[in-house]
Amino acid sequence: MATSTVENYIKAIYLERRMIKADLLPVGKLAQTLKVVPGTATTMVKSLSAAGLVNYEPRVGVSLTEQGEVLALHVLRRHRLIELFLVKILKIDWSEIHNEAEQLEHVISDRVLERIDALLGYPQYDPHGDPIPSGSGKLFERDLQNLANCQAGTETTIARVLDQESNFLQFAERNGLVPGNSVKILNHDETASAIEVETAPGKTLTLGKQAALKIEVE
Repeated sequence: MATSTVENYIKAIYLERRMIKADLLPVGKLAQTLKVVPGTATTMVKSLSAAGLVNYEPRVGVSLTEQGEVLALHVLRRHRLIELFLVKILKIDWSEIHNEAEQLEHVISDRVLERIDALLGYPQYDPHGDPIPSGSGKLFERDLQNLANCQAGTETTIARVLDQESNFLQFAERNGLVPGNSVKILNHDETASAIEVETAPGKTLTLGKQAALKIEVE
């Protein structure tokens, strides 16, 4: 059984590579994500390579092997199902669930996880709109776009919130920027890098580009 450290590294490699859309993730970027020094990350990556979980090219970067990707998807499945369980069943605010799931994902048994999956009705997405891998490792991907790329007059639905920091999630919830909520783009000022949206009848909000890039719609 993989240790929590191994699982954290594998999950981080999977997520960061998808985020930057690169074949190889620089080890320096991995170290930054995991809040460790580059030397520590390099040592761990070499161990993961020896275990057959990653492909490592010194001074270039790292990617997951097929075995590593299977493990990453299994960890993500645990994490995202736990998050949904915490919100739907235990009624914990979505701004507080990430760190809890980070701890629980390493200790929950497959038997309990499958019971949670069934209890929740075999969901496809977690509270943030991230896809939950199925038991066979399938991801239910959607064709989404950033709110920042929407033009004035567009009516769309919030599908995913990419930033899982507590402060941003609280801001998003206060302003109706949560998955499943419909919004209308009232104005898109590209010069000022600002976008005005209506999140409910009579309720408008102006977002900077950096905030809008953290929200995906369908």
